[in-house]
Amino acid sequence: MISKDNPLHWFASGGVLIALILITASHGSVQIPLRELPSVFFNASLDGDQQFWRDVLLDIRLPRVLLAALAGGVLALAGATMQALFRNPLAEPSLIGISSGASLGAVMAIVLGGGSFAVLAPAAFIGSLIATALAYHLGRRYPGMAGLLLAGIAINAICGSLIGLFTYLADDNELRSLTFWNMGSLAGASWQRLAILAPFLLLISLCMMRYWRAMNALLLGEREAHHLGFEIKGLRRILITLTALLIGPLVAATGGIGFVGLVVPHCIRMVLGADHRRLLPASFLLGAIALLLADWLARIAVQPAELPIGVITSLIGGPFFLALLLRRK
Repeated sequence: MISKDNPLHWFASGGVLIALILITASHGSVQIPLRELPSVFFNASLDGDQQFWRDVLLDIRLPRVLLAALAGGVLALAGATMQALFRNPLAEPSLIGISSGASLGAVMAIVLGGGSFAVLAPAAFIGSLIATALAYHLGRRYPGMAGLLLAGIAINAICGSLIGLFTYLADDNELRSLTFWNMGSLAGASWQRLAILAPFLLLISLCMMRYWRAMNALLLGEREAHHLGFEIKGLRRILITLTALLIGPLVAATGGIGFVGLVVPHCIRMVLGADHRRLLPASFLLGAIALLLADWLARIAVQPAELPIGVITSLIGGPFFLALLLRRK
C-alpha cells in the first residue's frame, strides 16, 4: 500500500483509513446504509430511522472506531520503538513489563477503586511508570539491553502473580469486568475518553517519531550509535519513558490487546525496510487500519453480541506471525 518514495501512496493510505472509519462505523448490529451517511451527518431535519442512525453513529460508533484507530496506531508505534531499542523484530512493550505494570494498576483500580475510568486511567498510568522505572534501574546494572530484558521478565512474572491474586479477591461483578478487560475491549469508548486520550497520545507519538535518526543509529549497535554522537543511556531512558507514557493510558481505556505492536511493525519493515523515518509513521497508519478491521470483525462475528477485540487480534495475529517466521526460516 505504501512505497518508499512515492508521497501519493501516503495520501492514498490516509484516504483508505478515513474510508474504513466511515465504513466500519456504519456496520454492526444496527446497519446504517452508506448512502445515508451524508444525510445523517448534515441534514438538520431527520425522520425516525435517520435520527436513530445519527444517534447510533455519533454517540456509539464514531467514538469507538476513532479509539480503535488511535489504539492501533499507538500500539504499532510503541512496538516499532521497542524493536529498534532491542534490535529485535520480536520485541514489544510487554517485553520489559510496561504492559503488565499498566494492567496491574488497572486491575487494582477495578478491585479496590470501583473501576471508573477516572480511577482506572491514573492507576494504569502509574503502574506502567513504576514497572518501567523498576526495569530500567534494575537493568542498568548490566551492560547493553540484557539486564533490561531480564528485569522485564521478572517484573512480568511479579505483575502476573499480583494480577492473579487480585482476580482471586474480586467479586462476581468485578471478575466479569476483569475477564472482558483482560481480553481487550473498545466497548467503553466515548467522546469524553477520546478528548482525554487523543491529544495526549498523539503528542507523545509525534515526540517519539522525532527520534527516528536515533533509532536508525541503534540498529547499527550501541557502540556505533555512540560514535555517531548519540548518548545511549539518555536515549534509552527517553524511548522507554515515551513508550510507557503511550501504553499506560491506552491499557486503561482498551485493556490488553496483543500482537498489533508485534506484527504490524514487522510487516512494515519487510516492505519499507528499516529506515524509521518511514517505518514509524507507516506503522502508526497500518496499526490504525489493522485494529479498525479487527474491531469490525469483533462486532459483526456474533451479532448482536461482540467478541473481545483481543481475541480477534490473537486469533489472526498469532498464526499470521507464525507463518512469517516459517516462511523466513
